[in-house]
Amino acid sequence: MGSDNNNNNNVINRKDYILLKDFRKEIEVENEKNFSISFWVYLINSSTAAFPATIIKQVYSDISSNAPFLVLNEKKKMTPFPFLHAHKDTTNFSNSTSMEIEFPLENWIHVGCEVVTDMLRLHINGEIVGEQPQSFSLDKSSNSNGLRKITLAGAGVDDGLQGYIHLAEVLPLSFSIKDHYVKDPPPRLSVDLSSTSEIDEDSDSIWNIVGGKASCRRIFSLDVVLLNAICQAVNKELEIVASLVYADSGLHVEKTSDDEDPLLASCDGIEFASYDRPGKLLHGRASLKLKISQLSSKCDNRLFRIKLEIPKFSGYHFLEAFSHPIRCISRCRNPRTSMTWKRPSSAPDPSNKSQSFGLCNGSLELQHNSIHEIRAGPSSKRIKLGKERTSTLGQTDVACYSDTRTTNQVANAVETQLAREAENIEEADNSPSVSDSIEERLSDFNIMSSSGYLISDVIIFKYCLGGMTDRALLLKEVATSASEEDLFRLANEVSLYSGCSHHRRQIVIAKRLIEEGTKVWNSISQNNRLIQWENGVFEIEEQFMRITCSSTRSFTEQDFELLRRISGCGEYMAQENFEKIWRWLYPVAFTLTSDSINTIWNSTSPKWIEGFITKEEAELSLQGPRGLQEPGTFVLRFPTSRSWPHSDAGCLIVTYVGSDHTIHHRLLSLDYIYSSCEESEMNGKSLEDMLFAEPELSRLGRIVRQRQ
Repeated sequence: MGSDNNNNNNVINRKDYILLKDFRKEIEVENEKNFSISFWVYLINSSTAAFPATIIKQVYSDISSNAPFLVLNEKKKMTPFPFLHAHKDTTNFSNSTSMEIEFPLENWIHVGCEVVTDMLRLHINGEIVGEQPQSFSLDKSSNSNGLRKITLAGAGVDDGLQGYIHLAEVLPLSFSIKDHYVKDPPPRLSVDLSSTSEIDEDSDSIWNIVGGKASCRRIFSLDVVLLNAICQAVNKELEIVASLVYADSGLHVEKTSDDEDPLLASCDGIEFASYDRPGKLLHGRASLKLKISQLSSKCDNRLFRIKLEIPKFSGYHFLEAFSHPIRCISRCRNPRTSMTWKRPSSAPDPSNKSQSFGLCNGSLELQHNSIHEIRAGPSSKRIKLGKERTSTLGQTDVACYSDTRTTNQVANAVETQLAREAENIEEADNSPSVSDSIEERLSDFNIMSSSGYLISDVIIFKYCLGGMTDRALLLKEVATSASEEDLFRLANEVSLYSGCSHHRRQIVIAKRLIEEGTKVWNSISQNNRLIQWENGVFEIEEQFMRITCSSTRSFTEQDFELLRRISGCGEYMAQENFEKIWRWLYPVAFTLTSDSINTIWNSTSPKWIEGFITKEEAELSLQGPRGLQEPGTFVLRFPTSRSWPHSDAGCLIVTYVGSDHTIHHRLLSLDYIYSSCEESEMNGKSLEDMLFAEPELSRLGRIVRQRQ
């Protein structure tokens, strides 16, 4: 990768990143010769900056006044100015080029300026975005050897702008600006909002996290990623430290009255001060499990943020990341019925059959509430999950996977038995007394689970507290002897205990996933330990089409290649490789058994879901020749980093250009998307209509892949 040029894989060289105020670059221009200069620039979003403002200026030794080179105008659009003529009497700096380029703050942008005879070309992120004619004739009398020096200097402190410059180079004619763009892209630390869990988000993009005393606070997860400016993972073995700061001032939150650190890291069930247990980047990603012990109510109801940084590079803004504002509450509150844009987190209500649709800052969610708690208010948007598809499977050899209906029938039978239990838990949660503590909830919970369930409370608690590997092993063990009804009870009780219904779907499909995966592997392996990739992957494709009832859409070469990457195998496939594929692919296939999702999967004009793509491919598809495409452009993808039993496995991600001209990733939650047709007929709009009805989404993008 471009950012890994150093032999020492653990080093980010501080010398490669110059403060904007300290930047100075001299260019020696030979008479009548072409030249170009390229560099990366990162501007800090500061309240002290006033616009228009100069980013970089031109300095000439024989002209008393300085001239601008790059300027941000009143709309924070970058405007380049041509190089001055070499005559001493040239002091008119007002004639800028007409090119104005969107320049997002807090992002690395690659700028290239190419002077070719009588033309000034501006390159942004490796692409030509405009040309400006200019008469660049050097004054030969000013220098006997035909050389002239042009100095570019960064904005000073008085100019108000702050930032960094990386890899500023005057390029030889043989080296293109596009090659410089991919040569050594700088890194940036950020929070992967699509990977958060156990976080409730309000419509105003504020996270509600349950914290406080030890008996009440809950673990929530954050993933922090270190990517370079062209969306490649930066493979550096660095430590990430999280801290809790005030959202308004950035100052660290004080310890609790019990002298406990405000932010705690959870490791093997033990809590540590977050700075004592830093996370470690692995392939550009670190996953953190955290708890908050300090409550907003104890701090004048101020909002918090989680600050993530690399200790060795403290103070480098591009190596710092912040969460959304956080309100730390003592217990899980009921969702506000007037909100459309949020993530549910409180315990489910089996009596509610409503459906709501909406975008929240961390996830775009389609909530299927056959066993959900959210009661739609008068202003809630409703969605019809799609019309009944006309099956064409009679013309093919692919059998339709109809067991989803059976699964839902079992779920409906269990719901009635569990309704009273869920209501009791809700009453306990809503009590203003100490009854919202974990201890009292466990007391009620033991009463409910003592009536002969095959699944014990210990299993439920282990599932709630375990990691992904622990949960997978636990479900494998349970699914061998438990019935589907038992798994539905486990799913419901995990949701009640954890206060989050997002785990439900992965528990429900566990038995079929494991049993069918075993059958498929035995069929393709024929008792061999290794099989050729080509022999196995087509059988996997056939099973996928059988489950999804898709007779017209098969895998592309790009789909096969992505599955190979997920499996981690080469020419040969072992059972371990197959299981990695199956754990990712089966939840996706199960999602596509929903009529509404299956309809857009099989749609070819337009092509709503263009096969299996990575996050990086989705982001690149939203890049145009002049930068990002217009706000509202979006693509749909399945998260490649989420496999069973992760609660987001099989869900859809909406990757789109926001109104702030940055790329966002939001989750389309598909819990119980395969609910009954009666529920889906409550509304006359299709899923496509509801996507376009969201204010942030207006135009479907396209995935353009390079031909192999």
